[in-house]
Amino acid sequence: MSYNKDPNAVPGWVGGFAESNPAFAYPDPDLSSLPLLDNMANIPKIQRQQQVYWPEFSWETIQGNSASRCFSRFAHDISSGGYDDTGRIWSIICPQQGACVDNVGCLNVEVTVTGQRGWIDETNRTLAADLSVEGTIWFSPSAHQNWFVRKAWDLFKNESLPFPSDKANAIKVTTHKFGDPDHPAFPLRTGQSTLFEAPDFAKHSEAWSVANLGVQIGPIKKINHPAVDAFNEQVLDIFNIGAGNMLQADNLLTWNVWLTAPEYVNTVAWTTHAERWRLSIDVDHGKSPDGSVSSPVRYADGTLFEPAKKPVEELEDILKMIKELL
Repeated sequence: MSYNKDPNAVPGWVGGFAESNPAFAYPDPDLSSLPLLDNMANIPKIQRQQQVYWPEFSWETIQGNSASRCFSRFAHDISSGGYDDTGRIWSIICPQQGACVDNVGCLNVEVTVTGQRGWIDETNRTLAADLSVEGTIWFSPSAHQNWFVRKAWDLFKNESLPFPSDKANAIKVTTHKFGDPDHPAFPLRTGQSTLFEAPDFAKHSEAWSVANLGVQIGPIKKINHPAVDAFNEQVLDIFNIGAGNMLQADNLLTWNVWLTAPEYVNTVAWTTHAERWRLSIDVDHGKSPDGSVSSPVRYADGTLFEPAKKPVEELEDILKMIKELL
């Protein structure tokens, strides 16, 4: 199926927002005059959308080693950009994913958009946006009956402390612009990433357009309780074992986002879509709410990535540490 549709196929396009400030223009769009908007605060203003049908994710499993770079296409319909008829962006839906670790089970990770700003120009098939996001990690249902998770959860429950068993109590990981920890907003710009050459299986000539973004991982947000903060660091380490250091501090996560042609938006459906993905993604079986699945994690030559294992002895040491800190 081709998504390279006639630009006039969806009537109502007005445009003009991209040209409303000379600073917004390429080759180096400066969007700093726009406020970073709450991602769910302006849903009624969305009139059009472009879906990220092929969100091609990439990162180095060993920082600084280009040969370790892995690729995975997240599930279709996992992300979209919503904007009005003039081209101003009002909301961006970002993805969820997960990882499974032997002896522990699966963990969810959501890239939660905390702020966004920018524009889309249908006429030129370009866009420029800034985003700020937060990584959110919690144990999937399959892990809830795991012996290690169960014992740790009981220890926390006895002390009335939060445990990352669901999104409400999830571990929060900060992010920022690459090389600039003082700036949480990072750019989404037209074109493929220039940091690496994507393999053919991660390119989609049938797409309407393509854009790229990169975000650097920062530290975990502390809650200032020694046992909880220490345990959360250990959970992040466990997640990174299963996910090839995806959320390791200072690692750079990149996406080439291949977009479908513009279409109209049902704002009620937009809101429920975002919530449905937050609540019902089935990481344990690799399925998303729309039934699609992410592609296997693989290197540029097509070789599958094999996650490491977490030894039982190390899990027992974590439980011992928690007891000593409580």
